[in-house]
Amino acid sequence: MNIKTYIIDAFTTELFKGNQAAVCLLENELDETTMLNIAREFGFSETAFVIKQNTASFSIRYFSPVKEIPLCGHATLASSKAIFTEFKELSRIIFQTHFGDTLEISQTNGKIEMKFPLHQIEPTEYNNEIRKALGLNEIYNSGYNTFHNMLLLEIESSRELENLQPNFSVLRNTKTSLSGVLVTAKSVREDFDYEYRYFFPWSGADEDPVTGGVQSFLAKYWSDKLKKTKMKAFQCSKRTGSMDVELLENSVLIRSNAVIFTSGILNLT
Repeated sequence: MNIKTYIIDAFTTELFKGNQAAVCLLENELDETTMLNIAREFGFSETAFVIKQNTASFSIRYFSPVKEIPLCGHATLASSKAIFTEFKELSRIIFQTHFGDTLEISQTNGKIEMKFPLHQIEPTEYNNEIRKALGLNEIYNSGYNTFHNMLLLEIESSRELENLQPNFSVLRNTKTSLSGVLVTAKSVREDFDYEYRYFFPWSGADEDPVTGGVQSFLAKYWSDKLKKTKMKAFQCSKRTGSMDVELLENSVLIRSNAVIFTSGILNLT
């Protein structure tokens, strides 16, 4: 079986920035074991598997090297870039996720816009061992998102956030049912409203260079705090990445760019 495959840097206009994702354009379903093995072979935080259903509708599934992920922003953006490259007549598409979400995607003014569902967070306590392993001192606020099974921790300074050097060895061995921890702070950068980093050593990789799926709850979190519906978000990881977000009544719009690193044929024999 030959599979058309792309490797794409998402949430950036530059190669070697943003977040890498592999995109496999399938003609038929693969079993979950095979998809997981492919994701492990690529070794990126996520690999997307896409099947065309009709002219502008596609199914999509996301796998980390460890397990299936319900929703992934950078892999959706990468998949959109691949499809708009393959099918140049399309400017709007729809993704149906394996977990029931319908994602509306459009390509306008040189950017790709993704319409993601809006999720809530609830107040929660945090594991002090995780706080220490992350290298955090004071926590301003903490919350939990059920859909992503993710802990949110707000801290005072985006400079502190950028300079974090978590002890991943300790994190991996900390007993938790969480999929990951999102650490966020108001941005000190003139062009951005808030910043964040995402750590998930229990689910696939130590740190995700740039993640967009978290905007399904993070955008609402900062919208409530900043009293704004249109914001600019910056992920201050080593590779860095950015996006515009706009809060709607029941969804969030995420706008950004993606760059193709390479494409080719994956051979399954």
